[in-house]
Amino acid sequence: MVKQFDIFDTSPTKTVAIIGGGPAGLMAAEEIASAGHRVSVYDAMPSVGRKFLLAGVGGMNITHAEPAEDFRARYSANSQFINTLKQFDSVALRHWVHGLGIETFVGTSGRVFPGDMKAAPLLRAWLHRLRGLGVTFYPRHRWLGFENNKELIFSTSEDGNVISKTITADAVVLALGGASWQRLGSDGAWVPLLRERNINVNELVPSNCGFDVSWSEMLREQHAGAPLHGVGLSCIDAQNMPRSILSEAIISAYGIEGTGIYALSKYLREQLEQNGTALLNIDLLPDLSLDKVVQRLNKPREKNSLSNFLRKQLNLSPAKLALLRELTTKQTFENTDLLAMAIKKLSLTLTATRPIDEAISSAGGIAAKELDVAFMLKKIPGVFCAGEMLDWDAPTGGYLLTGCFASGRAAGLGVVKYLRDIT
Repeated sequence: MVKQFDIFDTSPTKTVAIIGGGPAGLMAAEEIASAGHRVSVYDAMPSVGRKFLLAGVGGMNITHAEPAEDFRARYSANSQFINTLKQFDSVALRHWVHGLGIETFVGTSGRVFPGDMKAAPLLRAWLHRLRGLGVTFYPRHRWLGFENNKELIFSTSEDGNVISKTITADAVVLALGGASWQRLGSDGAWVPLLRERNINVNELVPSNCGFDVSWSEMLREQHAGAPLHGVGLSCIDAQNMPRSILSEAIISAYGIEGTGIYALSKYLREQLEQNGTALLNIDLLPDLSLDKVVQRLNKPREKNSLSNFLRKQLNLSPAKLALLRELTTKQTFENTDLLAMAIKKLSLTLTATRPIDEAISSAGGIAAKELDVAFMLKKIPGVFCAGEMLDWDAPTGGYLLTGCFASGRAAGLGVVKYLRDIT
């Protein structure tokens, strides 16, 4: 069953279809509706902002308060995308949040949160504003592709039956996300739909993800889920440059994950792509120099077992001790100098990234050369793209959300200019 819906309006007010109800799509909707155009937001899920809400579980990290130049350096993206972050940076994003009546604060790490740490009040206030601007929402509408570049085909349900809808609009914004957390709607199903139109889409790959490690059965059984607090993590990137962070990690049944691992995931992933494996170095005691570690190891052991001695002298947790034993030999523990060097630099071999659906985000997406300066597809005039669909990468810590907000705003402004120019 096919129904035809024409939302074209012959008045100066134009109609715009936004496909995807995440931060990028909603920000584009706000910019376009604020310019007086009729905006409809279509989303495959029963409600919009589902991934946004899940990201807020445990604390809604909106953005980061570090200096602008340092902030932008966290992104792996082309200059056009970086320019959007100059136009709508973390300061502008906080002002925008305040305009919704939501206060923010900066945590000790520089991360920015809503006053109550929750995502739901922010989303409710935002949707209230959008509805006040005349934005209409169409949940449970899955985009199936283009018909002659001008019409949009959706599947939805009506009276219990799955039907097909064909929608026309004066402009379109695609904000369909990447390919992580597929149960929330970001399933990457749009990739073949654009490739059918000869749009170059770089492969979507996991980012901010965990990695597989071939642990012994003993380590897996006894320490899966154990945190490694206050460790130094380092690796070499694709240009053979060192990358490091002081953070934390978590031993998992399959390998290793956690905040510090996510921060280095891009470089570790590139190592895997080049070499088949990746090497991660772990400093178990980054606050102590090698000489200090040797000095403490040379103290009399007396009647203590080696494990108790290491725990008392170096405050090594059971998980760190287990990791030390897992990645060294008996001979290492018999030689003070070798043991000290191992504590300061444990080498861990990673064998694969975890599946993309387990990742916090994905990298890859629509190649920059396919888009003009306003994020419009050169091959399909009137169709703009934003958010994780674009080829960029960033760590957790508010950077992902800021990138989605900023690119959504830029695409929205691009639509407004495009509609003005074609009038």
